[in-house]
Amino acid sequence: MTTLIVVLFMPLLLLPRQVIWWVARFWGWATSKLLYICGIDHDIIGDMHHDETVIYAAKHQSAWETIVLYAALKAPITVMKRELLFLPFIGFFFLRAGCIAVNRAGGMKALRELRAAALQIRENPRSILIFPQGTRVMPRTPHDYQIGVFTLYDTTGFTVIPVALDSGRVWPRNSWLKFPGRVQVRFLEPITPGLTRKQFMSTLETRIESEVAILEASEVT
Repeated sequence: MTTLIVVLFMPLLLLPRQVIWWVARFWGWATSKLLYICGIDHDIIGDMHHDETVIYAAKHQSAWETIVLYAALKAPITVMKRELLFLPFIGFFFLRAGCIAVNRAGGMKALRELRAAALQIRENPRSILIFPQGTRVMPRTPHDYQIGVFTLYDTTGFTVIPVALDSGRVWPRNSWLKFPGRVQVRFLEPITPGLTRKQFMSTLETRIESEVAILEASEVT
């Protein structure tokens, strides 16, 4: 289905960027419908802040949130690893959609580039989606939170919305296999501007990981 969308909509790359955002939302909608055939559905609870310009900082366990959640958020600017831009054909869509591509091995240079992108977004405000752990993480597996999310928070002055989810149990990392179940998504208490890096990173990680632990505990029971 993804291949079909990419091939059929390739000519739309010549049209304004808003058209590509529509394609991305259609991709997410179509994916959610096909996943329903596999017995996979989802519940979203909490304020999605559609009427505000915010930074969504989401747990990352699966491809699900990069497609379905992205569409539900009405196609925000997404921070992604640079390698995805080099995927055949679909990489053109990522580039045309205005995604922020980050070289994860770039160190301080990558943070400077991220800050420059954040300054541009501040001038033309649009919500951002970032996965602060920087990669998909298997359920119940510890992984550090990266400071790129603080760079966006500090530079733009936008409120951050922590997002907890448990998509990894139905669509595992690096797997074609999918398992029936409901993905639980929780939009948590916003983090307003003004915190130091240490305060912000601690607050973000605590809110997301505490809620994810609750979601994972409910799966067991």
